Amino acid sequence: MPRLKNETFGGGDQSWLGSTHGIANARTEVLDISTFTAGTHYPNGYIPSGTPVAKVGGVLVPYDGTEATVTGAGILAGFVLTDQPVVGTADFAVPVLDHGRVRASKVPGTFTAPAAAAKRAATTFVFV
Repeated sequence: MPRLKNETFGGGDQSWLGSTHGIANARTEVLDISTFTAGTHYPNGYIPSGTPVAKVGGVLVPYDGTEATVTGAGILAGFVLTDQPVVGTADFAVPVLDHGRVRASKVPGTFTAPAAAAKRAATTFVFV
């Protein structure tokens, strides 16, 4: 008998999207789940839609919004487009929005739109 699992989840709260521009062109990237903390980044068992991420060493890690951090995790790579369930400890692929309009006030957590050009050099976002 195969191991069957029944799951129900949706696209998540996408109120952080400022428009539909870019969602059809989200790219697939690998998320390094070991760099995310269960109680902080996915307390409900999933990485929420709109989570800001940076790309370090070829994988996605939590974005460091500290304005003085303009290397590594301090460079915004984009936002996780849809809720992503976390199962186990293996890294997994996620859709990442890297251009479009974003409502900064609706991004999960305590996100502030980056002011330094170096922090947003890898993306093209209009923050509304």
